[in-house]
Amino acid sequence: MLAGGVGSRFWPVSTPHHPKQLLPLASDRPLIQDTIRRILPLVPSQRIRILAGGQIGGAIIKTVPELSERNLLNEPLARGTAPVLAWAAHEIARKSPDAVMISLHADHAIAPENVFRDQLARVAEAAATEQRLFTLGVRPSRAETGYGYIRVGAPLSSADTFEVAEFVEKPGAETAGSYVQDGRYLWNSGIFILPVRLFLDEIRAHTPELAPLLPLLDEGNVAEFFRRAPTLTVDEGVLERSSRIGVAPATFSWDDVGAWDAVGRNRTRDASGNVAVGDAHVVEARNCIVWAEDGPVVVFGGDDLVVVRANGVTFVAPRARTADLKMLLQELPESLRNLNDE
Repeated sequence: MLAGGVGSRFWPVSTPHHPKQLLPLASDRPLIQDTIRRILPLVPSQRIRILAGGQIGGAIIKTVPELSERNLLNEPLARGTAPVLAWAAHEIARKSPDAVMISLHADHAIAPENVFRDQLARVAEAAATEQRLFTLGVRPSRAETGYGYIRVGAPLSSADTFEVAEFVEKPGAETAGSYVQDGRYLWNSGIFILPVRLFLDEIRAHTPELAPLLPLLDEGNVAEFFRRAPTLTVDEGVLERSSRIGVAPATFSWDDVGAWDAVGRNRTRDASGNVAVGDAHVVEARNCIVWAEDGPVVVFGGDDLVVVRANGVTFVAPRARTADLKMLLQELPESLRNLNDE
């Protein structure tokens, strides 16, 4: 499970030592707790590995009591999803070379959970049978410019699985709208089902940025592997280059909890569409997200706002602008960008 990243689009609540995966953004429980409990009926706890920076490993264990230190793979350096999944696959292949690895993100909202697990089990079987690297694609419900898209190709022999005709990086609004109308395009959920031996073979064949470094993992020199690895996503470095990729359209609802607007889509709303977390009070307002950690916050007569009070900072913005938070942070003093929550 990928649990790295700071979650800067949830500033000022998400900080390096208490990032978004430890926050109750999609329900009353922290995101990572929801994710672990969602998968436990399918995968026993001893076979779960959490990939994250060492600075939050202890906090993860405290947040998810079903896990222990043996479940952690602490990244020496943040290098993106391609290096860290290569490391995870290598660790799994040493013990079980025919295993299928399911790569999940700790910041997704998914329902119904039993439907999700059933599909993972079916696609894992298809991945082993077809000897393909699979991604789950989500039918787009809006012209989302923050996601990658997949154009679905010809059917494969396993039921409800398809070749990938094309990967498309984050498109502009007009192009994204055309994809929604087209019907052949799916959001790339970032949920991957990977036979570990095939995945490592595809890295050797198609990822010259990482292939020469794999012997370092054979030697157990993980720190040097990460020191020399480039920052690279698994999508760009492996999946978009390989001819052995498949996609399965998701049979469940999915949301990437990537910015404040996702809280409004997933947390319980009142009759006026407002979400209030903590000591938050919303009066004669509509479609607001109000998060109060440092004392009471009151919103009166506002519409479509995000109002956050946390870590000594008050943040107010239109909901429509919260996906641009990284742009905002670049304009702020370093003392505000890098809040110390220790």
